[in-house]
Amino acid sequence: MIIHDVHIENASEHMDVRIEKGTFQQFAPAIEPHEGEEVIDGQGGVLIPPFVDPHVHLDAALTAGDPEWNETGTLFDGIRIWYERKKTLTVQDVKDRALHTLRMMARNGIQYVRSHVDVTDPGLTALHALLEVREQVAPFMTLQLVAFPQEGILSFPHGKELMEEAVKEGADVVGGIPHYEFTSEYGRESLRFLMDLAQRNDRLVDVHCDEIDDPASRNLETLATLAYESGMADRVTASHTTAMGSYNDAYAYKLFRLLRMSGINFVSNPLVNMHLGGRFDTYPKRRGLTRVKELNEAGINVAFGEDDIQDPWSPLGAGNMLDVVRMGLYAAQIMGYRQIMDAYRFVTYNGAATLHIAPEDYGIAVDKPANGVVLNAPNFYHALNENAETLYSIRGGKVIVRTKAKETSTAF
Repeated sequence: MIIHDVHIENASEHMDVRIEKGTFQQFAPAIEPHEGEEVIDGQGGVLIPPFVDPHVHLDAALTAGDPEWNETGTLFDGIRIWYERKKTLTVQDVKDRALHTLRMMARNGIQYVRSHVDVTDPGLTALHALLEVREQVAPFMTLQLVAFPQEGILSFPHGKELMEEAVKEGADVVGGIPHYEFTSEYGRESLRFLMDLAQRNDRLVDVHCDEIDDPASRNLETLATLAYESGMADRVTASHTTAMGSYNDAYAYKLFRLLRMSGINFVSNPLVNMHLGGRFDTYPKRRGLTRVKELNEAGINVAFGEDDIQDPWSPLGAGNMLDVVRMGLYAAQIMGYRQIMDAYRFVTYNGAATLHIAPEDYGIAVDKPANGVVLNAPNFYHALNENAETLYSIRGGKVIVRTKAKETSTAF
């Protein structure tokens, strides 16, 4: 296969790309096709690696308004509403909504997803459903599943046992929510438990950490210390960390030294963090976002996720990472031209590192797997401005998504 006429990762030159046996094999200004070789027209679009959504909740997707709408817009009301909705879950219900959501995401060029799955359910209904979905979508999507204790590990009956069982049944990643545990002591103990569970079972870690506008919520320092002392390092991810936006600068300065030493990843969810954060403030009103710009400038890996897609925490969501990047850049004030051009990395390379995808298995280079997306714009700046379509999503050298560029006519 030849992809004709693309700009590779914002390069100004027009290039052709040859794919053979599922890998990228040649990049040149003009490549003569072999007899019978398929040629697809990139239409001068930008070719980037596939989008990665490193943080979403597929078990809750598409449940907004059922059994009620979250009119206060708080994290805590979202958890309360989900608690009621969770009582009616069936395997088929979760599978249907998750598959619909993943297909929607695939149409927007997403090929890698990490989904948190609520395991504070004695029947582990959602986990069983998503384990089936993980296999079903494998031809077009790599799906990682996080054993996520929405109502706590120590603060929920048999929480530890449910986490153990979820890992035993096939969860890829061990999660946690220390700031929602009954006490700070429980929070720290839950982190020690989940890190040990991950090490014993050779799993990754991704913790909902300090998702609260409370400067006293400091579970991140414990998680980073455990990652450092255990050597787990970049196998560990701290998601949200919105309390960091409320920390004083003296403490943050000290903390950043530990974060760099630990090697952990961060995931910020700009759409939902901006929606849920600052809800208990009048004015001045906090943004509800972690220190994205500072983490990035410190060389700490930070990725963007969508988090919620039409569920009790967010009534909106379209499975489109361009929406996520746009909000992230505005909210974090990362709006220089070069910053915007490079911002695709938050939802490609940085997300891939968070999912612990080997560098040799991701990216646009000779001998790497031929996975990529062509956006209908010459570079990422224009793609973001124009909300560009995904003209092609290519996986293993095969086109899995094709979109016709929209045509608009005017009478003026």
